[in-house]
Amino acid sequence: MALIRWQPFQEMETLRRQMDQIFDEVTSLKHEPQMNWKPAIELKDTKDSVILRAEIPGVEGKDLDIRVTREAVAIAGEHRYEKKAEDKRYFRTEFRYGKFQRVIPLPVAVQNDQVQAEFKDGILTLTLPKVAEARRQVVKVNLADHTATAENTAEANQAETTQIAQ
Repeated sequence: MALIRWQPFQEMETLRRQMDQIFDEVTSLKHEPQMNWKPAIELKDTKDSVILRAEIPGVEGKDLDIRVTREAVAIAGEHRYEKKAEDKRYFRTEFRYGKFQRVIPLPVAVQNDQVQAEFKDGILTLTLPKVAEARRQVVKVNLADHTATAENTAEANQAETTQIAQ
């Protein structure tokens, strides 16, 4: 049986180091620019376009900076804190204030010069038309060019299907 030396304060030292690290992270956030939130997005792929919806409550359209490339969309802006000269005291607030930036990679290439935008009730909707090469194309496959073996197999399969249907 092996003897293990008991060190009762080792766990306390580890806990102290972890608490110091947490306090260092919290105090360093106060000195850095506030970019601590990102708008939620929804990306929908349709036949001819990609529709991007972003939830940006409390921000006016003039405070948004939207940039679209063929491969990505960048949305940036700021939700400003309103200072009022009232004597009301706030006990708690969960509103998000400060600058935000989000870059959303797109699943297909889009025509960035034909983007349509709408901003209503805190929801930004961008309709991004796909480039012609990225649209889904249906191609009919011609089986008449195969060898006789392939034709015989197809005829046999068709005969089996006819017998099963009867």
